[in-house]
Amino acid sequence: MLPTKIVVIGAGSAEFGLNTLSALMRSQRLKGSHIALVDRNEESLALVYRLAQRLNREWDAEMTLTRHPHHREALDGAEFVVLSIEVPPREELWNSDFEIPLKYGVRQPYAENGGPGGFAHAARNIGPVMEIVRDMESACPDAWLVNFTNPMMRICDAVSRYSKIKVVGLCHQIKVGYSMVGLALAKDLDIEVPPGFTNTAASPATEGPRRIVAKQTMEKVHIMAAGLNHFTWMLSLHDRRTGEDLYPLFRKRWAELLPEFEPLTRRVFDAFGLFPIPGDEHLCEYLPWVSDPVTKPWEKYDLSLYEWGVHSHLREEKLKAIERMADGLEDVEPLREADSEGALEIIENIAGAGEHMHLAVNLPNRGYITNLPSGAIVEVPGVVTGAGVQGVGVGDMPEPIAELLRREITVVRLSVDAAVKGDRQAALQALLLDPVVTDMDVAKQILDDYLTTYRGYLPQFWQ
Repeated sequence: MLPTKIVVIGAGSAEFGLNTLSALMRSQRLKGSHIALVDRNEESLALVYRLAQRLNREWDAEMTLTRHPHHREALDGAEFVVLSIEVPPREELWNSDFEIPLKYGVRQPYAENGGPGGFAHAARNIGPVMEIVRDMESACPDAWLVNFTNPMMRICDAVSRYSKIKVVGLCHQIKVGYSMVGLALAKDLDIEVPPGFTNTAASPATEGPRRIVAKQTMEKVHIMAAGLNHFTWMLSLHDRRTGEDLYPLFRKRWAELLPEFEPLTRRVFDAFGLFPIPGDEHLCEYLPWVSDPVTKPWEKYDLSLYEWGVHSHLREEKLKAIERMADGLEDVEPLREADSEGALEIIENIAGAGEHMHLAVNLPNRGYITNLPSGAIVEVPGVVTGAGVQGVGVGDMPEPIAELLRREITVVRLSVDAAVKGDRQAALQALLLDPVVTDMDVAKQILDDYLTTYRGYLPQFWQ
């Protein structure tokens, strides 16, 4: 057993909190650890805490459980801090991030991690995140911060450049790449594709079939991917059993799929020669060819927006399910299959000096991608041991792709500098360099509107 102290911030989340808690509670290696659950929403936190108590009893986890409405109460002695927070109300603010630039003729393809919406999203979240890491520097300076908060690159960059805390970012998007590879190679690899896998959007309508395909594919092939979060590229594809290079066969089979499936990914693959992993929904955020108001490429590529209302309703339903489980009215055994999306593997193998290869970690670039800037947050395969998390070196990215990545890195760093320092000039420069923005006056109008509309969330720009 590897008893340790783990602080979960954002534990009241209906999905992240539940999955992380369930994975930690079932771990035999972490039996007897202290799990401190933190959330500003005390009602949701109380539900998750009651469920944790039930799991502790029924799964014989022997955990010490505490709950805290503020992270500062929980950090002393922590060895790991798992972070997934959002400044609320999530869906309403995200929708607003999209709507504000529309007033000035800018239609973003998604508005979460890139584009002007990526700036606004990051600026709101960076303040609370930096408060947490400042308190970590005092209470648990040697702890690892395992980050799930978006925008991933920008949050990890802020922690890496503006604190002494060790940070690793985790994201499940590489599984979308596995699902697309599995669909293309289904007949060759004997992969069952259920009905409904029509795209890779984060929609309840397609999520189930996509996950089924991804799970089967991950057992049969290995993908090495690298780049930036939600902007990674498949460098190699091999059969896990035979070691055969499957990239040539994949190119052939991908070309045989219906052209309506992930059309933007298809065009980018054709143009740049490497397969983009994230799927159209996230890939579109970082490209300069998807926001033209005249040609309307979002229609040509059928780029869908986030289903804000649907996901808000689903969160409410999931919280009701947590309450039923906490009250003993619903079976908890299915939670044994919950996926922590890498948090469990990171904690077990650092705490226990193990060795684990993780498909995708977000880390400061220490020569992992040799033609991208040192220290920039990159997403590469990672090795997790008692010494921490180290990226796997992949060499140079093809130069045209590297240039796309470098541009996004510059936008990320400027937006982080702006959010941390309250620097309006850096914020304007970030928007001017963003591929979605094509007019200097419009960039300033969007920035002024964001800062005025979100003044209560962004005090650093008004001091």
